[in-house]
Amino acid sequence: MIESLLIANRGEIACRIIRTARALGIRTIAVYSDADANALHVRQADEAVHIGASPARESYLFGDRIIAAAKQTGAEAIHPGYGFLSENADFAQSVLDAGLIWVGPNPDSIRAMGLKDAAKQRMIAAGVPVTPGYLGADQSPDRLKTEADAIGYPVLIKAVAGGGGKGMRRVDTATEFADALVSCQREAASSFGNTDVLIEKYILSPRHIEVQVFGDSHGNVVHLFERDCSLQRRHQKVIEEAPAPGMDAATREAICAAAVKAAKAVHYVGAGTIEFIADASEGLRADRIWFMEMNTRLQVEHPVTEEITGQDLVEWQLRVASGEPLPKRQDELAIDGWAMEARLYAEDPATGFLPSVGPLHHLRLPDDIRIETGVEQGGEVSPFYDPMMAKLVVHERTREAAIEELWEATTDVEVWPVRTNSGFLARLCLEDDFRSGQVDTGLIARRIDDIAQARSLEDYQLREVASALTVLDPMQPWGAGTGFRVNGSSVRSARLLDDRGNVHVVDDFEVTERAAQEEATYFYLGDAYGFSLDRPRGAGAGLAADGAILSPMPGRIIAVDVAAGDTVAKGQKLVTLEAMKMEHSLTAPFDGIVADLNAIEGGQVTEGTMLVRIEKDS
Repeated sequence: MIESLLIANRGEIACRIIRTARALGIRTIAVYSDADANALHVRQADEAVHIGASPARESYLFGDRIIAAAKQTGAEAIHPGYGFLSENADFAQSVLDAGLIWVGPNPDSIRAMGLKDAAKQRMIAAGVPVTPGYLGADQSPDRLKTEADAIGYPVLIKAVAGGGGKGMRRVDTATEFADALVSCQREAASSFGNTDVLIEKYILSPRHIEVQVFGDSHGNVVHLFERDCSLQRRHQKVIEEAPAPGMDAATREAICAAAVKAAKAVHYVGAGTIEFIADASEGLRADRIWFMEMNTRLQVEHPVTEEITGQDLVEWQLRVASGEPLPKRQDELAIDGWAMEARLYAEDPATGFLPSVGPLHHLRLPDDIRIETGVEQGGEVSPFYDPMMAKLVVHERTREAAIEELWEATTDVEVWPVRTNSGFLARLCLEDDFRSGQVDTGLIARRIDDIAQARSLEDYQLREVASALTVLDPMQPWGAGTGFRVNGSSVRSARLLDDRGNVHVVDDFEVTERAAQEEATYFYLGDAYGFSLDRPRGAGAGLAADGAILSPMPGRIIAVDVAAGDTVAKGQKLVTLEAMKMEHSLTAPFDGIVADLNAIEGGQVTEGTMLVRIEKDS
């Protein structure tokens, strides 16, 4: 067994790997950037090494420094986690060349499945069914559009080196294709350093089904059944579950056998996931499920597979990397119950899911379920990395019970002042189609207007807030209320300003001694509500009422689509900001003229920077 392990990652996956390694008696070494100097994974590891500045390309993507840290600390092996360098074949080879153990598949397998077009061609040769599309080498815009026209809209443009929903665009009409292609290629270049794309037929009732596979160096390959990851927003998974709802035994046997065949075709060793797209218009059927891609690493959603099989997949990785055979044969693996995982992101559903960064003054996560996290109260969410804060994982005997437990968990999350999607997750758990198992990748998009918005507080809740703030606000002294007594109460009226800029007039509430002990931030069904008495907060980031477009977060301007003096229409794209590994388009709030332009392509901006100001056309 490996005796010492460097983890070339951060956050919740680094903490997850440390937990299993410690249980196996393995010494762990963390690496960290400037932004992560005080991070949880750094403190949990036996040793930690600083590897560079906060941007990932200067630290977690700097392979030479990671290998140097491993040698410096006497690490025997490197575990890449997921993301960053986990699917970088050149890095994997460098680890092996340095005489270290790579906890992952061999570099040739990574290369074989790393580019989506080449992977699909290999799967066709192996007899694995693939989605209809264009995989050609001619990447000229005209050729790509011609192929898309021939396939028939809607189509999906996908970066061949992509993953995690990045470098992917759905195109519904021919007129949208050119702009979508440019955006897709730009994001692909930024994330993967490769602008090549493929074109796929977009399935109108798609289910995202994936199979966990595992191979060892002795020629054994098994599957650990399927997961359903159809609940997605902008191609990023939100809630995953195992097994897949509506999956019958025959279809499961067919899809899992195809996954094993795919893994064997590339002589796969270690943990991997074969992703399939299913046309669920007539339910799940073996003849309507096609290979999409293979992820040659451990997946974010691996806990749901662990929960239904009772296996520790990180332990499997470490044992296989140590040269041991797989811990279980195929006939020793079975499905037990139902598991679900919800991804808790630092993002604000009310503003189009823009990432939210900053200090975590208050953080409470459920304590009666499995939690995978890399943050804690008193820490912060950095603008430099993916905004996922935690994973909430439940396991019950039935799907119905798992949904109920997940709903309870999401409503029990309390985070402030960073915004999260916990209330959104809770409302998603109540959706009829989700509860009945009628899921597909378009469900969230169809219901987004209803589930993105937090519920309004009831009058009694506003009275509780007013009571607490009247006591706690330094501008409202204890004696401000007529007839107020320390052990008694007084009846007052107040104007509350919430953190969205809305005013609430609250009449006839009592100010009591108990109110002084209450939180001034109100948490309800997963959402957080901030209030103040009478005094508006600063303008903050986002859209100002005078037509000023402010940067919603720190980031880099990657496109400026207007010039000073241009006439623009409501909803027209003005500026594209890259932040937290994603592109964010800022649009015109109304018809008007670009009066001021303070955005320069390639420029770095801080939160609240005024980028564009639109004046209404008189």
